[in-house]
Amino acid sequence: MEEIARQQEEERKRLEAEAAEREAERSRLEAEAAEKEEQRLKEAEEARRREEERQREEAEAQEREDQRRREEEEAKAREAERQAQEAEAAERLAEAERLAEEARIAEEERLGELAARPAPQAVMEPMTTLTASPLDDFEGEEEPEEKRGLLGRLFGGQKKTVVRRTLDDDMLEQLEELLITADMGVDTALRVTANMAEGRMGKKLSVEEIKTLLSDEVSRIMDGVAKPMPLYSHKPQVVLVVGVNGSGKTTTIGKLASQFKAAGKSVVIAAGDTFRAAAVEQLQVWGERAGVPVLTAPEGTDPASLAFDAMDQAQRDGADLLMIDTAGRLQNRADLMEELSKIVRVIRKKDPDAPHNTLLVLDATTGQNALSQVKVFQELADVSGLVMTKLDGTAKGGVLVALADKFGLPIHAIGVGEQIDDLAPFDPEDFAKALVGLE
Repeated sequence: MEEIARQQEEERKRLEAEAAEREAERSRLEAEAAEKEEQRLKEAEEARRREEERQREEAEAQEREDQRRREEEEAKAREAERQAQEAEAAERLAEAERLAEEARIAEEERLGELAARPAPQAVMEPMTTLTASPLDDFEGEEEPEEKRGLLGRLFGGQKKTVVRRTLDDDMLEQLEELLITADMGVDTALRVTANMAEGRMGKKLSVEEIKTLLSDEVSRIMDGVAKPMPLYSHKPQVVLVVGVNGSGKTTTIGKLASQFKAAGKSVVIAAGDTFRAAAVEQLQVWGERAGVPVLTAPEGTDPASLAFDAMDQAQRDGADLLMIDTAGRLQNRADLMEELSKIVRVIRKKDPDAPHNTLLVLDATTGQNALSQVKVFQELADVSGLVMTKLDGTAKGGVLVALADKFGLPIHAIGVGEQIDDLAPFDPEDFAKALVGLE
C-alpha cells in the first residue's frame, strides 16, 4: 500500500511538473506573441511616420513649386508693368516735346508777324521777353524807369505809361494770350483774367491799375505756397533732392548747404548720382565752396549703399542735416523709381521717418514741361516742396503760378544766379510785381 501511495505521489508531482512546464511554455509563447505584436505596432508606427514624412515632403515640394510659379508670374507682371511705365513715360516725354515744338513753331510764326508790324511800346515787357503786350497800342508819354526790388534782375527793365483803356472782352482775350505765352498755362490764365474782370468790366483802367490787378491775382495764388523748408530738431534731418538731370540739383544742394551752415547747422552731403562722374565732381566743388563734407563712392556704386553709409556717418557725427543727391534719368522711369524706392527703404532702416524732406528741383527754362515733371516725380517720390532754378535768364517765370495753382506744393526758394548766395527765399508779392513789371 505504501508503494502504491508513493507511486501515486510521484505521478502527481510529475503531472504538476508537466503542468508547470506547460504553463511556462504558454507564458513564453504569450511573451513572444506580445513582443511580436509590439514589434508589429512599432513597424506600423514607423510606416505611418514615413508616410506622413513623404506626404509632408510632397506638400513642401508642391508649395515650393507653387511659390516658384507665383514668383514667375509676379516677375512677368512686374516686367509688364515696367514696360508699360516706360512706354507711358516715353509717351509723356514725346508729348511734351511735341507741345514744346508746336509752341516754338507758333512763337516763331508770331514773332514773324510781329516783325512785320510797327514797333510797339513795350509797356508790359517784364511779363515775357518774347511776347508783345496787349497794352502796346496805348498812346501817351513814356518815362523809362529802372526796375527795382529783390527780383528786378529776373525780367530786365520796364517802362511806365500813363494811359487808360476799357476792360472788355477783347482786352481780356489779349491778356489771356499774354499770360499763356508767359508759361502760366491756359487754366490759370483764364482764372486770373476772370478774377480781374469781376466787377470791373467796362471800366477804364490805367496800365498801372491793370498791372496791379494782375500782380494781386498772381500774389493771391502764390501766397499759400510760399513756405521755407521746415527745419526739425531731429538729427540728422534727411533731405532727399530729386529732379531731372540738368535741372540744377547740384547747384541747389550747394547753395542750400551754404545757407544752412551760415545758420549754424552742420551739414553732410551724399553724392548719390553715382552714375555720372561729372555730377559727383561738381558736387565736390560746391561742397568745398560751402565748407561742407561731401561723401562719394566709386562710379557705378549702388546709390542706396552710399545713402546708408551717409546716414551712418551723419548719425555718428551728430550732423543736423544730411542732403542726398539723386539721379534724374526720366527716360528710364522704372529704373529711377526702383532706385529712389531702394534709397528710401535703406535710409529707413536707420530712421523710419526718413526722408524728412523731398525737394524737387525744376528748371524754369523748361516752361510748361515743369508741370509734367512735378506729376511724374510725385508718383516716383513723395515730393514735399519745390525749388525753381534759372530764373535769371530768359525764363518767363509764369510756370511757377501754374504749378502753385495746379499742385499747391510749397515753393521754398528760387535760383536767380550762379553764385553760392544766389538762392532767394520765395516771396509771392515780390515775384508777382516782378512778373508784371511793377516797382
